[in-house]
Amino acid sequence: MIDNISWLAIYPEIVLLVMACIIALVDLGVTSARRTGTYVLTMLTLLVVAVMQGMYASSGNTFYGWGNMVVSDAMGNWLKCFATIAMMITMVYGRPYAAERDMLRGGEFFTLSMLSLLGMFIMISGNNFLVLYLGLELLTLSSYALVALRRDNTAAVEAAMKYFVLGAMASGFLLYGMSMLYGATGSLDIGQVFKAIYSGEIKHQVLVFGLVFVVAGLAFKLGVVPFHMWVPDVYQGAPTAITALIGGAPKLAAFAMTIRLLVDGLLPLAVDWQQMLMVLAVCSLLVGNLAGLQQTSLKRMLAYSTISQMGFVMLGLMSGVVDGKVDPATVENAYSSAMFYVVTYVLTALASFGVILLLAREGFESEEIADLAGLNQRSPLYAGVMAICLFSMAGIPPLVGFYAKLSVLQALIASGSSLYIGLAVFAVIMSLIGAFYYLRVVKVMYFDAPITATSVSAPLDVRVVLTINGALVLLLGILPGGLMALCADAVVRALAS
Repeated sequence: MIDNISWLAIYPEIVLLVMACIIALVDLGVTSARRTGTYVLTMLTLLVVAVMQGMYASSGNTFYGWGNMVVSDAMGNWLKCFATIAMMITMVYGRPYAAERDMLRGGEFFTLSMLSLLGMFIMISGNNFLVLYLGLELLTLSSYALVALRRDNTAAVEAAMKYFVLGAMASGFLLYGMSMLYGATGSLDIGQVFKAIYSGEIKHQVLVFGLVFVVAGLAFKLGVVPFHMWVPDVYQGAPTAITALIGGAPKLAAFAMTIRLLVDGLLPLAVDWQQMLMVLAVCSLLVGNLAGLQQTSLKRMLAYSTISQMGFVMLGLMSGVVDGKVDPATVENAYSSAMFYVVTYVLTALASFGVILLLAREGFESEEIADLAGLNQRSPLYAGVMAICLFSMAGIPPLVGFYAKLSVLQALIASGSSLYIGLAVFAVIMSLIGAFYYLRVVKVMYFDAPITATSVSAPLDVRVVLTINGALVLLLGILPGGLMALCADAVVRALAS
């Protein structure tokens, strides 16, 4: 018999699944090319789900359901709330772009987006290896189809094929690693895996062998070096609306899955996986920033920017345990700073892609850095929003990106380890190098002559959401305490459970 707690743990997922099916059926009778009715129904569904998740998160309660296969805790519920809001913002920015390119003719854009969000929810709340893997596959399969949504576009189809092949390989790595851990511990339940490893009765070599494949699979989903090959090609080849979707909410789900596996399940092996994350972080900061310097494509530049930004998240995740000692204050500081970083990065990335989508017109994609030339003369507002996002990614105060980087660096330095302090210095140097390609775009917007005199126009909902989005990047940099406290509380409650 299934108890009420089990149903309560997955109410938002049920709403998403049912509404995705209803929207797919209702859309069969829609003839409008812009799918206004489908769009409104989708946005109302997402709004309801976001409110539900916000209420769950605010309660601070933690409970398990379906035989401990799923968990509802503060961290997971806040991440699901933020992921839903990110998906709503993506829909607002992406709908005009998609309508102009005939991507809404079958309604798949909305249905697949909701199914990908459902996959994210399952990844965030999974407390079982197979549940996590099923959520990951639902997200990735929906993403493959979304990337190839413009079936008549060669670049999009090619990007989808690359994404599919590399994604299948990464999923295989992850599943193989999980199978090794299952064979060693005898359980798929993350809590039981933790207890089995903590007992010290399992051969360390077997556990580390499985751990290597798990970390490799997670690294692909986060897009960090050397598992980053798909990121620049998919970002550039996919329709920009889909690039915004891939570069936004899924990062929150990947972060949650990393916490579930490495912290909730494999924390006794922290000395081993922290070394792996350190290598991933250093390589990502180095390759992401140096490769970003060479880019003329705006989308590829943002792809390498993502790689370097995820390097900072890796630094936060690896600084929780020092010399094998678990100190509650250090753990809270490290993982909350990583959560704060990924949440604020998604907010900033969405605004930057929103400006790119705004400038794109039918037959013109606005994908090159040169396409932003003289934007300040055409629209000071949108140039200002883009400048705020770029300065934030570069880590320039008083924007939220500065505080996000500062919180990660503080977590590294607070550990007291000379190695971690050296990593903090290295991260600062890489950030200074990376600032060049962000500032180059600002220079093009404000000091280069415009290539067209066409005024920039956008629907009311896009203008309002983009303005609020840009304002939040600034406001959260000036007043970061509330969001940082929320992240810290969520992490503490999640780890205490």
